[in-house]
Amino acid sequence: MGRRKSKRKPPSKKKAIQPLDTQFNCPFCNHEKSCEVKMDKSRSTARITCRVCLEDFQTTINLLSEPLDVYNDWIDACENAN
Repeated sequence: MGRRKSKRKPPSKKKAIQPLDTQFNCPFCNHEKSCEVKMDKSRSTARITCRVCLEDFQTTINLLSEPLDVYNDWIDACENAN
């Protein structure tokens, strides 16, 4: 007599992880992808600067911070100033 066929499911497909952006739109001059984030995790600081209008913003970060977090902090600081 033969064995029964196993009803094993095929392995699930892994989702492709898309990396987060490090270049963003400038809230002052409205140029696309002109702001670049540079993170220095050893000093716990991050700096975002615009290549067109030369606006910049510096903030403190932690080990879990990402460039998107720095950009959102900059946008929040701009809204609080206005």
